[in-house]
Amino acid sequence: MKSSKVILVLIDGLAWHVAEHAMGYLHALRENNQASVFKLQCELPSLSRPLYECILTGSKPVVSGIRNNQTVQLSTRESIFHLARKANLKTAAAAYHWISELYNRAPYDAVRDRFTHNESLAIQHGIFYHEDSYPDSHLLLDAEHLRNTYDPDFLFIHTMNVDDMGHRSGGDSAAYRNAARRVDTMLSHYLPAWQEQGYRVIITSDHGMNNDHSHGGLLPEEREVPLFLAGPGFNHQPNSFRLQQVLIRDLCALALGIPVNQNNELKSFLA
Repeated sequence: MKSSKVILVLIDGLAWHVAEHAMGYLHALRENNQASVFKLQCELPSLSRPLYECILTGSKPVVSGIRNNQTVQLSTRESIFHLARKANLKTAAAAYHWISELYNRAPYDAVRDRFTHNESLAIQHGIFYHEDSYPDSHLLLDAEHLRNTYDPDFLFIHTMNVDDMGHRSGGDSAAYRNAARRVDTMLSHYLPAWQEQGYRVIITSDHGMNNDHSHGGLLPEEREVPLFLAGPGFNHQPNSFRLQQVLIRDLCALALGIPVNQNNELKSFLA
């Protein structure tokens, strides 16, 4: 198993039922055997901050203590950022400010934390935003600035416009579906360069969206989310092993060459 740099993209609020048909570029990669896609069931409650913690630490909300969106505190779990730092790897994130609160400093202070460059922190280089309408186009440019300037081994990219549009218009709306199509098109501008430069790219979501313009419960449209593995660093042959949201941290770690999980079935997703 070769180590590699990793980019984890979290498209906030992207439900499986939309990702299944709206992400034309990502599915084009799948059809050309350059990506694979899986349907995951998110943990409960299907809320953002608890699921950020779940994805990035592998801890279910009932275990992590991050049980709702109003829990403002540093995580007590070992995140992928912490694992990377222990392995002397560089970390970066272009993400919503709750990520800074979970892994760097809480509460978030925009003047202090929006632009973060501190080698002692779990997320050493960060550009954080605090408005849900912050454009995905700007966020991806923030991420490219971090990638080109600091050359991180692990880069976390977290877009918000799909979730924002779902809250405004509902999970069965043209506005919500078109927000997903827009971020798919944006990714098509960046993914080829990431792949050419040897990144393993993981794209997923925290939760979906219901027709009440919300999420948090057990409906399939709230819990079912996609996971795409893109690039030559992954094995795109059929795999019967059932990926789970709590395994994303370990998959990132294994892709980085950090032996955190000896699960051979999880290793089988890497080329």
